[in-house]
Amino acid sequence: MAAQPGTIAYISPEDYLAMERQAAHKSEYCNGEVFAMVGASEAHNLIVANLIGELHRQLKAKPCRVYPSDLRVRVSPTGLYTYPDVTVACGELRFADDHRDTLLNPTLIVEVLSDSTSDYDRGRKFAHYRRLDSLQDYLLVEQHHCHVEHFQRQSDHRWLLAETDDLQAVVDLGSIGCQLALTGIYDRVLGDEF
Repeated sequence: MAAQPGTIAYISPEDYLAMERQAAHKSEYCNGEVFAMVGASEAHNLIVANLIGELHRQLKAKPCRVYPSDLRVRVSPTGLYTYPDVTVACGELRFADDHRDTLLNPTLIVEVLSDSTSDYDRGRKFAHYRRLDSLQDYLLVEQHHCHVEHFQRQSDHRWLLAETDDLQAVVDLGSIGCQLALTGIYDRVLGDEF
């Protein structure tokens, strides 16, 4: 049945997952609505590749795994299904079902900001992510200039923000025992600025 003008047809999580597993393009889902995702710029993709490469190297001997944006994350308390740019999960991995394509317990989520998503990634999306008990670190990375925001969960469940635009800085991700140098995050992205 087609949706009437001015109304939204509700899609169940099960129907969304069935469609998504057959789709040529990724879509996010929240509370019955599906939102198409758009492609990313070269800078965005380079930053994601740099992050995955560095995290993979540092996590080799640890009980954590790093995943690119093709692994879906479900925020069970809010109903959001999304594809973070980079996800790290530690310890026993929990998935929504036997397909093992929807992670329930990320430890670190990284979003590379774009003009169209930065407000959402800082606001409503982070509000969803904060409901994940497993999430310890949330990293927001600007793609057009050097700037990283690091939100770290505190023992009282508040979030502490540290941010830097110093290319010589290092982000300490204590929850996974990794450090990310901004020179590594922005390698081959900012051109002559190095």
